[in-house]
Amino acid sequence: MWHGRRYGRVMTGAVLTGLLAAAPLAAGAADMASQGKSTTEEAKTAVSDSWITSKTKIALFADDRVKGTQVGVDTKNGVVHLRGKVDSADAKMAAAETAQGIEGVRSVKNDLQVVAPANRKAVDANDKDIAKAVENRLSGDAQMKKVDVRTDSGVVTLTGEVPTIMASAKASEVARSVPGVKSVKNELALNK
Repeated sequence: MWHGRRYGRVMTGAVLTGLLAAAPLAAGAADMASQGKSTTEEAKTAVSDSWITSKTKIALFADDRVKGTQVGVDTKNGVVHLRGKVDSADAKMAAAETAQGIEGVRSVKNDLQVVAPANRKAVDANDKDIAKAVENRLSGDAQMKKVDVRTDSGVVTLTGEVPTIMASAKASEVARSVPGVKSVKNELALNK
């Protein structure tokens, strides 16, 4: 009998020692899991913020009330920050409305400055010249090789495929920077 009790105490001691040794490992694993979750959430926020920024730029380039090339867009935690110069108070308000309409935007910080258009040089170009200039600028980027350009009364329509949403935003930005372009309709698809 005495031998059985001693065996039971040894087993109980061994089990307790094992549990005590495993406790810090389990706690460390829980900490690592929460850190991994935090890192994953940060990555999702970063992707989400870059997605919001890209979608906002695309929308601003498409809005003929706003000259998208003059508007800088940054997003942090769903808050869109607009900076740059616009022609009128209406354009400033339109930019904020456009940004607010993007899915995932929590709020808009509008730091756009109104600058008189008289200080800007207007360039009238025909649609064929505009389309050619946009195509030339896009052809320098490997991601833009499958982008087709159509121009109608200064409105550029982009169709075709690009690899990422950021490439899509860049295509709009490049097209909008061409003199004579009034707005950009981005109908690009993401190739998978």
